[in-house]
Amino acid sequence: MTAMRDLVVTENITLDGVIDASEGWFSPAEDGDVDQSDVIAALREQSEAADAVLFGRVTFEEMRGYWPRQTDDTTGVTDYLNRVTKYVVSSTLGDPRWEGTVVLPGDGFEDELRDLKARPGRDIVTTGSITLVHSLIAAGLVDEYRLFQYPVVLGRGTRLFAEGTRIPSLRLVETRPFRSGLVLLRYRPA
Repeated sequence: MTAMRDLVVTENITLDGVIDASEGWFSPAEDGDVDQSDVIAALREQSEAADAVLFGRVTFEEMRGYWPRQTDDTTGVTDYLNRVTKYVVSSTLGDPRWEGTVVLPGDGFEDELRDLKARPGRDIVTTGSITLVHSLIAAGLVDEYRLFQYPVVLGRGTRLFAEGTRIPSLRLVETRPFRSGLVLLRYRPA
């Protein structure tokens, strides 16, 4: 019997749980003076453990508008995203215009994801896509949370666990600090 694939939520997050980066706290391109090689290695580990990514429509369109056009990406993200299967949940998106993309219907996508998780393969990773992530949490579909925590407190903004949402019981499975001050926190449902 083949083990089920894990659905992994990976997010950049502040100390107070904000994942909305519109305030400018997450700007990796501006961290040029800091050695990020350990963070890049951790991202490559995650990429090697996954053969699919899952996006909501808005995040998908942002990613599609940026990553395929990168020609000098030394992180490997461009190659990875162009290579893996991309799933996008949308009721309005027609032609995804990014090779290797499958559109999942907005209604009933939870059942489609359960089917995908039951198929042979590696992890399915989702990042950004907060509306989708909130739906995944509510449906109990998340197998792991990989949180790249930044040493920043905002006090406002969209949070990973929205107010009023039933928050799952979690157990910490890894803590990994990086030279830049970031910390990777990995949690699985208890």
